[in-house]
Amino acid sequence: MNRQQRIKLMDFQLRAYNEGSVEQISDQWIFFDEETEEAAMLDDFLQQEIEIFRVNRWKKGILIESGKIRSGNDIIMLRDHDLVRIRKHLIYSLERLLEGMNDDAFFQFVTTLNSLDFSIFDCIYCYNHLSFLSEENRRDGVNFIVFDNQEQICNVQHHFCYFEKVNDRFEFTINTGKRLVIEKMIS
Repeated sequence: MNRQQRIKLMDFQLRAYNEGSVEQISDQWIFFDEETEEAAMLDDFLQQEIEIFRVNRWKKGILIESGKIRSGNDIIMLRDHDLVRIRKHLIYSLERLLEGMNDDAFFQFVTTLNSLDFSIFDCIYCYNHLSFLSEENRRDGVNFIVFDNQEQICNVQHHFCYFEKVNDRFEFTINTGKRLVIEKMIS
């Protein structure tokens, strides 16, 4: 799995975007989040990835200034009540953890999480112990990650030992009591 395949898997995660509509009020663009019903200044999302729903499809671009999206070489001007979605950011410690995982462990972790109806964007807490370990010969410990998909909570313990062999063990526990353990070893 190369970097492009990882990005593709992350792009198709559920709840990867804040979706809503935009309105221009007193010469300022406001984003209304569909899920939380909260309003935010569109300027807060400048230089971030944004998608606009036009001609029955989502068109990807970068919000270059309030009311303007650059999509390739085109500039798209926003209109009142346009549907938009703004990519969410991962929690920094989770992002670093995912980047540090080998490809097999990354794929197993993300696909198992998805099979339990959770997305990496549902993360509400991540303690990445691995980031505190130097590049010494033997690195082992446990990372703790908590996900909330608005219906259930999932706690993941990531036990790792990177020495002569690479060992990643993920223990998923959902608040319903359902548990799942996967382990990936590489010699």
